[in-house]
Amino acid sequence: METGSYILCFWLAATGFAAAQKAEAILEKAAVAYEQSNGLAADFAANIRGESEGLAESFEGSIQMKGDKFVLITPDTRTWYDGATQWTYVVRTGEVNLTRPSGEELQFTNPMTLLRTYKKGFKPSYTGESTAGNGKMADDILLVAKNSHDIATIELQIDRTTSLPAKMTVTMKNNLRSVIRISRMQTGLRQPDTVFVFNPADYPDVMEIDLR
Repeated sequence: METGSYILCFWLAATGFAAAQKAEAILEKAAVAYEQSNGLAADFAANIRGESEGLAESFEGSIQMKGDKFVLITPDTRTWYDGATQWTYVVRTGEVNLTRPSGEELQFTNPMTLLRTYKKGFKPSYTGESTAGNGKMADDILLVAKNSHDIATIELQIDRTTSLPAKMTVTMKNNLRSVIRISRMQTGLRQPDTVFVFNPADYPDVMEIDLR
């Protein structure tokens, strides 16, 4: 290999290492911001596209989170997760499915979990800066799956003001692509743990199906 090629390879390796370090620093800061949020709630708009499936769907929803727990509301489903058990209420069928989701399954439902778990399955890199939907400057992070994840890549736009995600783009290996844009976020909610548990009294006519 010629000297010029050695220099180019070294420069590329150094650049990639620096991009990874910067990405990790931003993600660590985001994880701390989430832990210190004392419970948060966000409204979002989602856009899902899959050419092979002929899928094109857009909807709005909301999510509340505290630590490992969350409750997710969309037009078709309502999902509660208390850190161990997940209840998914399907509006169309009037059924509630009880499951114990894996870490990868939780990434589909609540991508915020990536802030703390990305090191287990993804390689991060810093790809530049952009403007978030609220007009604030943001940093862009690319997470590339390292193993047999169904997820191929995840793109995160991190708001510099809050250090929390403003936009997430998840691309599956089958090219299914989901774009989630945060439109409003509140922190410091300190929700009681009961918020993240399905309450049968609120849904007296639904059928519970235990799939655990």
